[in-house]
Amino acid sequence: MKATCLLGVACLLTFAGCGDKSNSGAVGGTNAASSGNPVDAPADYLRAAAKGQQDAVKTVGTSSVKAAIDAFSADKGRYPKDLDELVSAKYLPKIPDAPYGMKMTYDANNGTVNVVKQ
Repeated sequence: MKATCLLGVACLLTFAGCGDKSNSGAVGGTNAASSGNPVDAPADYLRAAAKGQQDAVKTVGTSSVKAAIDAFSADKGRYPKDLDELVSAKYLPKIPDAPYGMKMTYDANNGTVNVVKQ
């Protein structure tokens, strides 16, 4: 009986810090999307997974465009005047779609492409 009671107290002490709102354990030092409540863990996970997927789509889309811009620049000695020039010159089959609620911006002066909110 005494061992069971001590085990119960040890468990309570172990999990007492679970509700701590400090973000020291989060990747990158912040975890604004997580409530810290174990009951909300499935929703927090799904929210983080959706954000990760959106970030991955942005990265994949812009990386293919950046590679095409670099190839165009190496061949022509200049940046394309717009992204459509990459398609017409056959460096890209089509301009990748930006994630929902976002748009792709291109700066012809320095050859950079970004995905920003609309």
